[in-house]
Amino acid sequence: MDNIQSIKNRFGIIGNSPALNYALQVAAQVSNTDLTVLIVGESGVGKEVFSNIIHSLSARKHNPFIAVNCGAIPEGTIDSELFGHEKGSFTGAVDSRKGYFETVNGGTIFLDEIGEMPLGTQARLLRVLETGEFIRVGSSKVQKTDVRVITATNRDLLDHTQQGKFREDLYYRLNTVPIRVPSLRDRKEDIPLLFRKFCVDFSERYKTPSIQLDDEARNILVNYPWRGNVRELKNMAEQISVLAQDKLVNAHELRRFLPEVNEPSRLPMIAAPQAKPNGDFSNERDILYKLFFDMKKDVTELKKMFFDILQNPNIAHAGNFQDSHLMHSFHPQPEVSVSTSPVPATISSPQPIILQDSNKIDHHEEVEETLSIADKEKELIVKALKKHKGKRKDAALDLGISERTLYRKLKEYNINE
Repeated sequence: MDNIQSIKNRFGIIGNSPALNYALQVAAQVSNTDLTVLIVGESGVGKEVFSNIIHSLSARKHNPFIAVNCGAIPEGTIDSELFGHEKGSFTGAVDSRKGYFETVNGGTIFLDEIGEMPLGTQARLLRVLETGEFIRVGSSKVQKTDVRVITATNRDLLDHTQQGKFREDLYYRLNTVPIRVPSLRDRKEDIPLLFRKFCVDFSERYKTPSIQLDDEARNILVNYPWRGNVRELKNMAEQISVLAQDKLVNAHELRRFLPEVNEPSRLPMIAAPQAKPNGDFSNERDILYKLFFDMKKDVTELKKMFFDILQNPNIAHAGNFQDSHLMHSFHPQPEVSVSTSPVPATISSPQPIILQDSNKIDHHEEVEETLSIADKEKELIVKALKKHKGKRKDAALDLGISERTLYRKLKEYNINE
């Protein structure tokens, strides 16, 4: 335990969560080996800190260490970045260049967001891990390297292998020693300690009084989901330190800084068609449910209005449809059901409404309503954008769809923000 505490002190790690302590213990135990390590955790939990710990406690600590974000390198250049290239091997290759596996020989390379690595590069990486050999882009000469590889991901790589997005053999080769870094909501007891540390650091940097929380505000802070984990908590602590009116922050003041947490959808569960593998129906299911229920409500109200007028034609002449309470019950009629099977984009149902008094026809009115899913969807999107003042991210959350899907819908319906 003393060893774990010394690691915390050395690398500025705050917290006493059992899950955090176990992750640090595994990192310390594996550091003196050359085993490949896979660090798994959500974005913002501090996976790169664990890679630094492993390198700093290893026999390679005096040799180079480099961190590479695989998701930030374009697919066309990542092979050149990692393995180097020869002069003239592609357009723009005016000179030969060493890759990271050549320049960090003897040291450690940290490959963050390994799940974003292209399949072709994955095959090259597997060869390095298996044999220590690589070939520069545009060359036929095999070169050797001695590099410790540490990887990290915030994705489920096993699920990626089943979808064909990640090589199964590489996954098992990387997963020799997995280290799971807990999310902040899984170590709630550490949240007040971390918040206090960030506030004190900020006050010392800018020579200002440190922020304090009352009991109710502290309880809100602990139970907030913190999807951005430690990174989000640190940014929030600095924001409150700058903008809080009073250095003793209460619950009301704290809520002004915390973003609203979207509640899960409360729509009834309806048996829906299975989404196609390459479709995004699941992302749009909630908005379709809203449309179906709105359509059913409109049809039910129209049906009631029809029977009110049928019983008392004077209502139609008075034009007071909405105020009519003459017909609170009538003979049961077939219910209007909403089918969850695929429906045409537009259903146009012109139906004549005949108002009769005994056998005499007093009035004939034709009402035509277009129940278009596309029009309803476009209307909801426009309303959401107006509500959130054009902020796509907030509008997408409100609609229950992804921001990428919203962007596609804006193009599809030619909506100008």
